[in-house]
Amino acid sequence: MSLFQVPGLAVHGSMKLVVQRVKRASVTVDGECLADIGPGLLVLAGVSHHDTVHDARYLAARTANLRIFPDGEGKMNLSVQDVGGAVLSVSQFTLYGDCSKGNRPSFIQAARPEQGEELFNEFVNALEQLGFPPKTGRFGADMKVELLNDGPVTILLESSGRTKL
Repeated sequence: MSLFQVPGLAVHGSMKLVVQRVKRASVTVDGECLADIGPGLLVLAGVSHHDTVHDARYLAARTANLRIFPDGEGKMNLSVQDVGGAVLSVSQFTLYGDCSKGNRPSFIQAARPEQGEELFNEFVNALEQLGFPPKTGRFGADMKVELLNDGPVTILLESSGRTKL
């Protein structure tokens, strides 16, 4: 059982990722570049209060194996692992912004900061175990993210509906 699961409550998480294929990307806080990558993936990660370590690990594997890079024939057939790319992961609770009522987003479905940080770190650690050195911003900081989108290719991934790790 995850640290954040409530006993007797069978709720499946739905961690959300926005995955962008990039030529380069960087994240800066207070004028300091914390991380930058060349070709690879920029991943914006949102955590809900229903998510578990299993959601984070599942999405790390999905990210590493997502075939969105072109092969020799120009078809999206290769993963970031296949092309030797890097992954820059940035936490983004605003992915859980609900604008269904009014004009100001509600973030009630977003994880509390301590849970969000722990599960985001679990995602980054799972990527590291798959061969991607940690490249991140600073959790909770006002970050500036720059990217040169490649394609553009932007994919949304969620952990809801997962069948296995």
